[in-house]
Amino acid sequence: MTTIAQVTDSIITQGMLPLYFNADETVSVDVLKAIYKAGVKAVEYTNRGEAALRNFTKLIEVRNTEMPGLLIGVGTIKNTQQAESYVAAGADFMVSPGFVKEVAEYANSIGMFCAPGCMTPSEIIAAENAGIKFIKLFPGNMLGPEFLSSIKDIFPALLFMPTGGVDTTRENIEGWFKAGVCAVGMGSKLISKKLMEQKDYATIESSTKEVLALIQTIKK
Repeated sequence: MTTIAQVTDSIITQGMLPLYFNADETVSVDVLKAIYKAGVKAVEYTNRGEAALRNFTKLIEVRNTEMPGLLIGVGTIKNTQQAESYVAAGADFMVSPGFVKEVAEYANSIGMFCAPGCMTPSEIIAAENAGIKFIKLFPGNMLGPEFLSSIKDIFPALLFMPTGGVDTTRENIEGWFKAGVCAVGMGSKLISKKLMEQKDYATIESSTKEVLALIQTIKK
């Protein structure tokens, strides 16, 4: 199994975690291929809809044969049953929209990276007390960099990543890194429904390359 340190290092090095879902298996695979070609080494596929687990299983299968070094995690995990299903399917890590104590305990029991979504100091404290080291600030656009700036000193041992409404612009990404994040979660602003509908994988690849390069210049 992929270790917590491996996932953490991969996300921090990359500086972002792309995330997406599409009900179509072929589109899901083709998006994965596009962002992998762009240089992505860790990605979150969200558990949204009936096709999610089936598609995820296919992504793992394709990764194992065609994409060495790529870590695929599952997002939108809200209970232990979901977590167990995706672990059985081959998930490298899990992400939740909120802090779910039993999911955190399950992840810890098997030594798996788990990033819960938090939007209050109380939720962050609960996650930290449950052994979590990596916090997803969600929804990022509602909280803003100022929120993290004002609370970060209280949580010196934790890593933070905003997700939800994070834009692809230098101004937006730079604001978050200046506030002290280790990475940003990039969803529909990077891999939009429109691009997936149009099957414009070339644009998804080029946009992902640009954002990865931009983040590396910001982190210097």
